[in-house]
Amino acid sequence: MKVNAKFPGARPALRGVLCLHDGRDGELLALLDSATVTAWRTGLAAALGTHLLAAPDPEGRAVLGVVGAGAQAELTVGGLRRLRSWGGLVVHDADPAAAARFAARHGGTVVDGASAVAAAADTVLTATWSRTPLLGAADLRPGLHMTALGADEPGKRELAAGLLTAALVVVDDRPLAASMGALAAAGLPEGAAAATLGEVLRGEHPGRTAPDEVTVHAPVGLLWQDLALAAYAHREAERRDTGLRVDLLA
Repeated sequence: MKVNAKFPGARPALRGVLCLHDGRDGELLALLDSATVTAWRTGLAAALGTHLLAAPDPEGRAVLGVVGAGAQAELTVGGLRRLRSWGGLVVHDADPAAAARFAARHGGTVVDGASAVAAAADTVLTATWSRTPLLGAADLRPGLHMTALGADEPGKRELAAGLLTAALVVVDDRPLAASMGALAAAGLPEGAAAATLGEVLRGEHPGRTAPDEVTVHAPVGLLWQDLALAAYAHREAERRDTGLRVDLLA
């Protein structure tokens, strides 16, 4: 059970708790901070989707671009670093100081605007609170891949409809993407998504099929990912004998 509230002006912006229960008898096994779990599961799933859909780069020469230098981008870049390397990094954030700190941590360069990121990068990650499109069809180049994490609730929008219709779009859940995700924000139906990430992972859809194809990964976020990460964290806490043990029934 996840209780999650969003306060864009706060730090962290997500506040809440995740209750992990035993599926056999309902025993409460763990209480976890929902902001931490959300950030990790979103970041790691985004890194996996980015790696699967971005153009192969065995020599690590491609440039990674980041729009939105917050905690979500931090964890996605960290996860992606385990899967591939890159030759350069460019970053933009509405807060220039945040962009500068992010660039310093990852050896990157600050640029002015989302379009400048798309012009310089081969793979672009957007992780913002934007409610107006940051990138449109005019920002596309052959072979570009974009992972958009901002459209995770009604009203949030990072990518314009023209961009999405010109790309091969992969989502995590078609109905969800069309009701409250990137497709919904652009007024597009479920059919605008070529595949789900699960279908690509299972080999039911090839994903990218050509080096110059434009691809987009636009997940909303699925609760089973929270469950998988919470269960893993609980097992690790037991194995390491760490965490605070509380008897709520005493």
